[in-house]
Amino acid sequence: MQAEDMEVPIINILNDNGDRQRPKGKDVFKDLQKESESSMESPNLEFEYGDTDALTAELSELYSYTEEPEFALNRDYFEEDFRSHARGRRWIELKVEEQKTYVMRLLDALEVTDRDKRLKVARAILYLAQGVFDECDTEVDVLHWSRHNVFLLYDMGIFTALLELLSMEIDNNQACSSAVRKPAISLADSTELRVLLSIMYLMVETVRVQTEDDRPEWRAAREAFKNELGSPLYNGEPFALLLFTMVTKFCSMNAPHFPMKKVLLLLWKTILFTLGGFEELQGMKVRGRERLNLAPLPEDSIKVVRAMRAASPPASAMELIEQQQQQKRGRRSRRSAFVDSLEGDSPFPKKQPLVKQDSLDTYNERDPFKNDDARDEEEDPEDTDSGIEGEVDPLDRDVIIQPPPPPPPLRPPQRRSTYPKASPGPLKEKDIEHFLETSRNKFIGFTLGNDTDTLVGLPRPIHESVKTLKQHKYVSIAEVQIQKEDELQQCPMTLGEEDVEETPTEMLYLGMLPNLSQYVIALLKLLLAAAPTSKAKTDSINILADVLPEEMPSLTILCACLLLHITVLQSMKLGIDEIIVKAISALLLLLLKHFKLNHIYQFEIVSQHLVFANCIPLILKFFNQNIMSYISAKNSICVLDFPNCVVHEMPELTAESLEAGDSNQFCWRNLFSCINLLRILNKLTKWKHSRTMMLVVFKSAPILKRALKVKQAMMQLYVLKLLKIQTKYLGRQWRKSNMKTMSAIYQKAEECALRESIEKFNSRRYDKNKNWEFAPVDNCLQSVLGQRVELPEDFHYSYEMWLEREVFSQPIQWEGLLQNP
Repeated sequence: MQAEDMEVPIINILNDNGDRQRPKGKDVFKDLQKESESSMESPNLEFEYGDTDALTAELSELYSYTEEPEFALNRDYFEEDFRSHARGRRWIELKVEEQKTYVMRLLDALEVTDRDKRLKVARAILYLAQGVFDECDTEVDVLHWSRHNVFLLYDMGIFTALLELLSMEIDNNQACSSAVRKPAISLADSTELRVLLSIMYLMVETVRVQTEDDRPEWRAAREAFKNELGSPLYNGEPFALLLFTMVTKFCSMNAPHFPMKKVLLLLWKTILFTLGGFEELQGMKVRGRERLNLAPLPEDSIKVVRAMRAASPPASAMELIEQQQQQKRGRRSRRSAFVDSLEGDSPFPKKQPLVKQDSLDTYNERDPFKNDDARDEEEDPEDTDSGIEGEVDPLDRDVIIQPPPPPPPLRPPQRRSTYPKASPGPLKEKDIEHFLETSRNKFIGFTLGNDTDTLVGLPRPIHESVKTLKQHKYVSIAEVQIQKEDELQQCPMTLGEEDVEETPTEMLYLGMLPNLSQYVIALLKLLLAAAPTSKAKTDSINILADVLPEEMPSLTILCACLLLHITVLQSMKLGIDEIIVKAISALLLLLLKHFKLNHIYQFEIVSQHLVFANCIPLILKFFNQNIMSYISAKNSICVLDFPNCVVHEMPELTAESLEAGDSNQFCWRNLFSCINLLRILNKLTKWKHSRTMMLVVFKSAPILKRALKVKQAMMQLYVLKLLKIQTKYLGRQWRKSNMKTMSAIYQKAEECALRESIEKFNSRRYDKNKNWEFAPVDNCLQSVLGQRVELPEDFHYSYEMWLEREVFSQPIQWEGLLQNP
């Protein structure tokens, strides 16, 4: 399957709302008023960013509400088999040795040829992994026994047996062909896959999470399981590659019955477990800098961001107008009262001079991102490149009011707040080179290229400045890796082969490299299908294969959801979309960060595949919505979530009961997804001129400015970083005359040069069958003639004809061998 067959369609984020005329007068006033109300009502979000949400939330997202009847089915199959073994006793009453004996019995039963019997045994194992909830009274007990049983199942080798069954189901061509022919996919088509993936997800997620009361044998089992998942023990490749294969088969329409939500969740948690989360990444970065003898990191960026406070969003034009008018009315009433007391009633009409209000112009000059949200959508269709700096709206530019005194400051002191900002940025070698180039041009009249050591002819203050800059210069691991790679390319004979450490990241990259473009495009296809701004298409992939039931929901649930003005399917669809976006965004961010730490060129090739597959406009399209509504959306029902639904009795389904238990003012997974996507966008565009130009071309500034309304420090920080890198490209006239030219130059020069470096790196390190020009040559005639050459089978039948045609019938001019060439 070629990468071109899976190309993600180019996303036009500029015409989502269609061609509309610019509203005038009252329409603009209403839009500004709505914007003002939404910005004033945005609350401070007490959100703590981390690798995952709480364990109960992560477990509940594994199941769809249509799978709820299967909880009782798992219990019934377990009790039916367990009753003959335990003789009236419960699972929690057995000793550990007795539990191991029963698990070994289940393991033997998994090897039967009868498909239905295997499924019943798998459901019994799933019930154990779910915590034998029928024998528990509280959710805490369910989680306790689930943890106990999961470590027991791993110790008995259940995961390896499940992996073999999963491989069989993936290669089941009969099920794939049957699903392709079906007009609609339902839960019944993926029953075996869902049961297997659910057990494996519970095992990975439960073992991954560390607790204070873990036993020593559990800690040892965690390390063993981690190494097992990250090593090429499963058919010579890591377990994550098997899940990547499921993703590509699903997106190529060859296996539409695959439960993609469960696959993506398991893939994300497998990568998180084997490679490590953000804290592990920070530790690996510190140890990596120590090995390279680099200066230690001054701070942990994640911890610094967590300590920041969110700022209020910038005041909209509507708020500013209302504040000014209130202040003017107060002063005008006092002034008119004073004048009337002096002059009395006058028979002549008083003049009302029209004074231009320039305060909003002053505000716009102070604010580098002055486009209003609504104005971006209402721009002239012909002006497609004015996303950063457009014309000031007439309502902002010429506000006609009457008071003669000069206007007071626009923003009251209490509204003047500073956005979260980090340090100005690390001082790099290029900054010193630029400083010396400017100084040499000024004092000497010529430059010395990249030479930062020669200071001849420069005044003494420049010497001191260069010394200070070098003392504070930041050298990244990526710069050292690039320098080492250049040396290996230039001196292959002297330096020899590179010793590559077989880390889990290295083994994962080596396995992904042959089909890397297919994996990236498949993930972006799923992200596009799950994006809330995506329009329904007949040819789009169906991500609800593991959600839709065979029959319509019961009338009771349907009526209850109608009380909430939603249907069951729509509620589940929104929840499934959010979970898929969460899993893909976290997965892509982890891959980018780990590959960048392992080797910069591994990060660059993944980044290029993302950029060429239109990841940048896709993320901008995602944010081109009411982001506050998305973050505050609640598409989960607490009383139906696991493990609450299996421990407590189901209450009467009413609007109040379905809304009970959810008091958060935001959805954790949606805010988590937004921050991840912003971090991915930052990583793709940082220090890349051509990709920064894409942000300008796709008019990202107004879209990102809307995201500043979310009062969460970490999200605001990454939004501001994206806005900051575009400031050098501001200027309407410059964009109109140079946009296409500069974009083409950067695209061809920068990306092609980077791609050439990446291909050289991959060829040098991973191409084992390369014809290397520096490889030693065998010059011994006997040795060369003694080598065994593999010939094709048909050669034995035609070799006599070949000898006659190519040897005997060709005259040999022996005299020519004696002549000088």
